[in-house]
Amino acid sequence: MLFCGMKLTHDGSVALIQDDTLVFSYEVEKFNNNKRYSEIPDLTFVEEALALNGYTAADVDHYTIDGWAGLKTGEVTTRYRGEELALTVAPYREAALSANSLLPYPGKGLKLGGTEREYTSYLHSTTHLLSTYCASPFAERGEDAYLLVYDGGMYPRLYFFNYKQGTMENLGPVFMLIGNIYSLFALHFEPFFQEGRGPRIDDLSVAGKVMAYIATGRVREELLGCFERTYREHFSPSMEFNWIFSREIKRFVDEHHIPHADALASFHLYMERLLVDSITAAVRKHGNRSRNFCFIGGCSLNIKWNSAIRSSGIFDEVFVSPFTNDTGSAIGAACCEMYRQTGNLHLKWSVYSGPSAVRNDPPEGWSQKAFSIPELARLLHDTNEPVVVLNGRAELGPRALGNRSILATAIQPEMKDRLNAIKKRESYRPVSPICMEERAPLIFEPGTRDPYMLFDHMLREPWSERIPAIRHLDGSARLQTVSRDDNPVIYDLLCEYEKLSGIPVLCNTSANLLGSGFFPDVRSATEWNGTGYVWCDGTLYYK
Repeated sequence: MLFCGMKLTHDGSVALIQDDTLVFSYEVEKFNNNKRYSEIPDLTFVEEALALNGYTAADVDHYTIDGWAGLKTGEVTTRYRGEELALTVAPYREAALSANSLLPYPGKGLKLGGTEREYTSYLHSTTHLLSTYCASPFAERGEDAYLLVYDGGMYPRLYFFNYKQGTMENLGPVFMLIGNIYSLFALHFEPFFQEGRGPRIDDLSVAGKVMAYIATGRVREELLGCFERTYREHFSPSMEFNWIFSREIKRFVDEHHIPHADALASFHLYMERLLVDSITAAVRKHGNRSRNFCFIGGCSLNIKWNSAIRSSGIFDEVFVSPFTNDTGSAIGAACCEMYRQTGNLHLKWSVYSGPSAVRNDPPEGWSQKAFSIPELARLLHDTNEPVVVLNGRAELGPRALGNRSILATAIQPEMKDRLNAIKKRESYRPVSPICMEERAPLIFEPGTRDPYMLFDHMLREPWSERIPAIRHLDGSARLQTVSRDDNPVIYDLLCEYEKLSGIPVLCNTSANLLGSGFFPDVRSATEWNGTGYVWCDGTLYYK
């Protein structure tokens, strides 16, 4: 049985599940160097994605669409072969605690393969929940779990999933600060404030930059108290509260001549403590029924919050998926329909289920030759030059995990600045380490398995001197661990590099044009001209 899920709005994507296995998940931004967060421009994108995997629209048994818009039903406008199409979809989230979040919303009028087709739609919050729970080890083991979904337009809502009963119990918000307040707050302060844009308009790229920038500031106790007072005195359940809250804090910061970096660092810690304390209180209130936890939604890309939850002791195991934000909504929609039709809750998946790298010709001035993994390791070691690596199928979600990466040696402190300059990124942005899994505990604290780069780790001494390029300003590192089972090509590369250098770590940052998704092919990676070397599936392209 084939289940096809679609996310039509920002972070547009299409996913296909066959029985219980993810066949692919294709995000629009990972084709043709499309801009990040792109919508599906035309439903022919779905037809083309199916065709790339040997399917037609008629082969699919069930189509389903991620929910959006209002609290009752919404309407999403899309196109099919240039013709405008309005589709009714499920709401963004529940309107009440009593709502059954697993119920489908039926729809008609979807056009694919030249034919009108029926479809279902599920709450946007539900597609988030099932995208992560079905991918989690808890579903594989048949275990209950608490789930917290915290997305840009949502309050953080706690759920309890009872595996045996197959029920998703909505336990309500744990506090009343909507997810995008993190970025909207930052837009009131330097360096994120931009004259004329207006601080009420969100920017999906800001939250990740803030998480890096806070290392330049220090926490002010007087601000922590100010946040709490302002929250209590001014709260209202409306989107305007984000703006009112931020303006009140900005006034306090200006009156007391507090550096803006300190304001952002303090707000981050305030939110982190609020999140951990509120989850702890809610889980105790609802009976401590499980020691398993899934964190879901755009806010769970905050590695410092993830680490704070994991180290709090509330849970034995914390799972965050690599497609936890809206890039996983198409997968989640397909999981919802998989569960409804089959009763199966466990999805078999690989993070490398995106589109395959295209080995087309580079522009004039580039040459190519067969190049083995040991040769690639020696090139990195001997030249200290960064290399674009396009390996097999692209990663799901926003993090480059070795298959669409720029890899480089980490032994020179200036490599971080060099990579940021190549990518036209801000100087305070960190570069991530990619490390052999079994070596990670020797180099990082805690150094536990982290294949999706979703938790914070601290660099141990004396490694901060040996690999300074991956050390952030606060001593932390956004670690990705790799085992042979995770990615045999990248694991072997790290092994070969360790033989030459004694270091099982390389710098890893995403290979993409500024503001676009990962490079889809050799041509665009070489035309970009940011590095002198591009390696793709056993071939080295060089100037």
